[in-house]
Amino acid sequence: MARVLVAEDEPAVAHFIARALDTAGHTVVLVQDGGAAYGLVTAERFDLLLSDIRMPVMDGIALALAVSAEQPTLPILLMTGYTEEYERAGDLEGLVAGMLLKPFTLAQLRAAVEKALGR
Repeated sequence: MARVLVAEDEPAVAHFIARALDTAGHTVVLVQDGGAAYGLVTAERFDLLLSDIRMPVMDGIALALAVSAEQPTLPILLMTGYTEEYERAGDLEGLVAGMLLKPFTLAQLRAAVEKALGR
């Protein structure tokens, strides 16, 4: 299946995502901030970047902009629990494969990931 980099600073959410994607057959790498995600995504191969918007070091929007400049074909899926962040990310419509508004269900997560992966 796919190799997914997940950037999420809330341990409970990160664990939920990792379990859900692992159960679906994906390989998941977890990081807790955008800076760590950027370092990994530029050094290793991933099929999808799934990132929270509000994180330490580098937020998800800055991460999406930096990653899309380096790897324009890598699908990026953003998630947030804040409506204002969701609206702010609307400007990235051509750069990101989708947005998940927290809280999301297991089915919503899996569907968004599969859609972002083009399946």
